[in-house]
Amino acid sequence: MTHMPLNVNGSPHALELEPDMPLLYALRNHLGLNGAKYGCGLGQCGACTVLVDDRPVFSCLTPCSGLEGKAIRTVESLGTAERPGPLQKAFIEAQAAQCGYCIAGMLMRAQALLERDPHPDEATIREHMTSNLCRCGTHLRIIDAIGRVARQERSAP
Repeated sequence: MTHMPLNVNGSPHALELEPDMPLLYALRNHLGLNGAKYGCGLGQCGACTVLVDDRPVFSCLTPCSGLEGKAIRTVESLGTAERPGPLQKAFIEAQAAQCGYCIAGMLMRAQALLERDPHPDEATIREHMTSNLCRCGTHLRIIDAIGRVARQERSAP
């Protein structure tokens, strides 16, 4: 076990972890942040997507070692059930979640895109979201939700 200082959702955490422990396990088992899900464990589904220094990563493949000093953000940073953030609101309005398993990863990948490009077109959204899968087939609603936020950003004063 090694002392690992991790900055998660703007808060510092001092954890005793194995250096090769996947970030997903540290988030879920040590910090109680259960938004990111274990899907495939191979970085092929995206259910575990979180942001590290504003870039989407598969937390099931990302070891905790090397994350010291990096800003880690999970879906819990976007809002709450009582006060959902803009992207969460758009997902709710578009009814983008069916079973909900993939949604945290989808939200984080979409958040990364919108922070990098507040006005992506549909082709850009589709390309950016390809590495996250939805077995329920709500991809069109997810794309619509992201587009809603992009359109709101365009029309904001």
